[in-house]
Amino acid sequence: MIRTPDRLRPFLFLSVAALSLSGCSLVDSITGKSGAAAEKGGNAKGGPGSPPAVVVEKVAYTPLVDSIEAVGTARANEQADLNSTVTERIDRINFADGQFVPRGAVIAELVRSEQGANLKESQARLREAELQLARLKQLQGQGFATKARIDEQQASVDVARAQTQQASSQIADRVIRAPFSGYLSLRRISPGTVVNAGTTVATIVDHSRIKLDFTVPETFLPALKPGLEISARAAAFPGEEFRGRIASIDPLVDPVTRAATARAVLPNPDLRLRPGMLMTVDIKSDPRDALTVPELAVVGEGSGAYVWRVSEDNQASRTIIRAGTRRDGRVEVLDGLKAGERVVAEGTVKLRGPGPIKPVEREAAAKNAPEAVPAA
Repeated sequence: MIRTPDRLRPFLFLSVAALSLSGCSLVDSITGKSGAAAEKGGNAKGGPGSPPAVVVEKVAYTPLVDSIEAVGTARANEQADLNSTVTERIDRINFADGQFVPRGAVIAELVRSEQGANLKESQARLREAELQLARLKQLQGQGFATKARIDEQQASVDVARAQTQQASSQIADRVIRAPFSGYLSLRRISPGTVVNAGTTVATIVDHSRIKLDFTVPETFLPALKPGLEISARAAAFPGEEFRGRIASIDPLVDPVTRAATARAVLPNPDLRLRPGMLMTVDIKSDPRDALTVPELAVVGEGSGAYVWRVSEDNQASRTIIRAGTRRDGRVEVLDGLKAGERVVAEGTVKLRGPGPIKPVEREAAAKNAPEAVPAA
């Protein structure tokens, strides 16, 4: 440590005091300004003391709709597995892969020779019983046949008729027909294959229109109703929308997911949509004209939100609002503002508390961009 000699200490103290008294004049001589003039010049050019420049915008009514997005699965208008009801060998297949068939068309035939023979036998018995009944009725008119004998023969006729119907039913069980018009799936079996009862011979699909099933949270159920229009998109057709309407809503809510299933119907005249496709659904409801502000104007605070409202004399103050739907960069204002009032649309981060601002109207900011638009 360097020690100052005792005889030099008085002169050192006098020198420090002189420099302290002349500090302002030294700064002035270097900068060419006095302290007051320097402060005044800084504020004049938008320095720390000037009002912040922000973009303001009027609160206005905007067309608005609520939007719900969901994911659904496309299903055919009608779809059925054509199964064999008996265990038998396939005799004939009457369709090609993907073929369109009308309702009632014969898809496949199983061997039915035994059932055909039974049908012929029962038909012969029925004819014989009917002839015998006719003769007895003639004899009854002549007084040679009793009523009891007529009733007995009538019962024989009824039994023979029932046996004939049973044989016909057994034959029908061995002929597989299309229950409705549609397209058949790829063929899975060949003639000569022995199929068991319940074996699927083919699947028939009618996808002239698509049933789109999708789930929505229970909180969205009040916004859904039959007849509401929806739009859907499929990954197979990027950028293309398929429009339809909600047909029905499942009355049950899943107790695990707390979601309900809704079904929309989409026309599919060109058959491009296929059952099983994954589709995204966009539902728009409650169209209205609502008060809105730019999304950047809304500042979140806890569970609430506020905006900076600008008075006629360009004073900004915090105003608590109740926000609603957010869509396309706008926020619906349910309470807290009126139409025509101005709010800070961009530059809210510059505001630390109530005070004056330098407003830049949205139109002027857009015209002079990027110079006039302050950083948000």
